[in-house]
Amino acid sequence: MPRNRLTRAQTAGYAAGSVGTGGFGTLPGLVLAYYLTDTLGVAAAFAAVVVLVPKVWDVVIDPAIGARSDREVATRGSRHRLMALGALTLPVGFIAMFAVPSEVGTAIAALWVVVAFVLATTSFSLFQVPYIAAPADLTSDYTERTRMMAWRVGVLALAILAFGAGAPAVRDALGGGRTGYLVMAVVSAIALTAGMLATVASLRGHESVAHSDGEPPTLRAGLDALRDLPRFRSLLLVFVLQALATGIVLAAAQYVATYLLGSQSWVSVLFAAVVAPALFVMPLWKRHAAARGKRTAYLASSWLFVLACVVQVPALVLGWVWLSVLALAVGGIAYAGMQLFPLAMLPDVIEEAGRARGGAMSGVWTALETAGLALGPAIVLGMLAVGGFVSSTGDAAAQPRSAEWAIGLAFTLVPAALALVSITALRRYEEPEVVLGGR
Repeated sequence: MPRNRLTRAQTAGYAAGSVGTGGFGTLPGLVLAYYLTDTLGVAAAFAAVVVLVPKVWDVVIDPAIGARSDREVATRGSRHRLMALGALTLPVGFIAMFAVPSEVGTAIAALWVVVAFVLATTSFSLFQVPYIAAPADLTSDYTERTRMMAWRVGVLALAILAFGAGAPAVRDALGGGRTGYLVMAVVSAIALTAGMLATVASLRGHESVAHSDGEPPTLRAGLDALRDLPRFRSLLLVFVLQALATGIVLAAAQYVATYLLGSQSWVSVLFAAVVAPALFVMPLWKRHAAARGKRTAYLASSWLFVLACVVQVPALVLGWVWLSVLALAVGGIAYAGMQLFPLAMLPDVIEEAGRARGGAMSGVWTALETAGLALGPAIVLGMLAVGGFVSSTGDAAAQPRSAEWAIGLAFTLVPAALALVSITALRRYEEPEVVLGGR
C-alpha cells in the first residue's frame, strides 16, 4: 500500500514539477497566438489552425502514454523514466517554436511553428501524464492529497507569475521581435527542465508498485474508466470546461493589454494581479476544503471565477484599469481553488477505480485538458478573425471596433458562461465513499 504521510522533501519535490507544467501551460497559451499574428504576420484564422493542430496530436498520444506509464509502474515500481525523457527533450521543441528564421515567408513560418510545437507537446506529455497519476501511487490519504496538491498549486502559481509576467518582460527588455522571443524561449526552457528534473529525482525510490491482477493496463483502460465511472466523467467535464475558459482568458490577455489597455507590457501587470493573491490564499482554500469538503470548496472557487469575469465587463467598457486589476485579483483567488481541488479530487477517484489504471485515467484527463486549453487560443483567434482583426509583422496595427469587442468578450462573458456550465456539472459530482471517512 502507498504510504499515507509524505515527508516535506517528497511533497516539495513533487511540487517542483509544476514549474514545468505551469510554464508550459502558460507561456505558449499567452504569447504564441500573439507571436504568430503580430510578429510573424500570420492571419488570425490561419494562426488558429497552427495552435490547434499540435494539441490534436496531444489528445491522440496522451492516453497511450498513460497506459505505458501504468505498465512502467506495474513492472518497475516507478513512472519516472518517461518523465525524465520528456523533461530532457522538451527544450528542443520549445526553443524551436520561437526560432523561426527571419527569411522565410508566413506560410513556412506557420509550418515551422506547427512542427516545433508538436515536438514540444510530445515531450511535455511524456512528463505530464505520469506526473498527474503519481499522487495516487504516493499516498492513499484523502487529506494528505489536499496538502500535497496545495504545495503543487502554490508552486504552480509562482510558475505562472514567473512565466506569465517575467517571460514577456524578458521579451520586451530586448525590444520584442524575433530576438526577444528567442531569448525568452531559451531562458524559459532552462527553467522548465530544471523543475521537471527535480521532480524526477524526488520520485526515484519513493513510488509504490501498483500491481494489477492479470494483464498490464492498456490504452483501453482509460477509455473504459471514462465510460464506467460517473464520478470520473463529471470531474473531467468540469475540469475541461474550466481549462477551456482559462485558455480563452490566457490567450486574450495579451490582446487586452495591447489593444484595450494600450501597451503589450500591461500583460505583466495583469499576471501579477492574478497570481499574487493566489500565493496567499492557498492555506485558506486548504482549510475550507478540510472543513466543508473538496467539492463544496471547488464550487465556491468556481462561482468566484464567474464573478471576476463579469466584473471585467464594466471595467473594460469604462476604461477603469483599477477595477480590471481588482477583478483579476479576485480571479486569481478563484483560480487557486480551481487548480487545487480537481487535482486533489482526481487521486480520490483513481483510488476508487484502482491505482493500477491511474496512468491510463490521467492520460485521458490530460488529453481532454489539453483539448480545452488548445481550443482556448483557437476560439480567441476565431473571434478575432470574425471581428476583422488586422495582423502585423511589427508595430501593433490599428484595429476596427469589432475586433476590440471580440477581444473584450473573449476576456469576460465567454469564460464566465463556460464556468457556469461547469458549475452545473460539478453539482452532480459525489465524492467517492472510499475517501469520505478519511476527511
